Amino acid sequence: MIGYVTLGTNDLARAAKFYDALLAEVGAKRQMDMERFISWGTGPGQPMLSAIKPFDGKPATPGNGTMVALYLDSPAKVDAMYKKVLELGGKDEGASGPRGPHFYAGYCRDLDGNKLNFFCMT
Repeated sequence: MIGYVTLGTNDLARAAKFYDALLAEVGAKRQMDMERFISWGTGPGQPMLSAIKPFDGKPATPGNGTMVALYLDSPAKVDAMYKKVLELGGKDEGASGPRGPHFYAGYCRDLDGNKLNFFCMT
């Protein structure tokens, strides 16, 4: 049901470099590349993630309580994506690991402070 999610950025070139490297880990690449935004996805008809400079011209700020959760198919992939964010300069918000029965997740923030979650069901 989700078509795409947008995350605000104040530095589109920096966000592009971060998400190009991070999302390549799961086979995503740029689907749209415009002056104010870039969208990544795995192909037509699949959900996309976008980094965008706010339309109103005001600074982008991360939403408190807002998070993008990306489903992966194994704990090993969750671990790899979580580690990749830290390697790219992102921040820890909760190391990857089990979170109760059948839920494995890692929480972090991108370079603009947007909260990301990588998870799988076990």
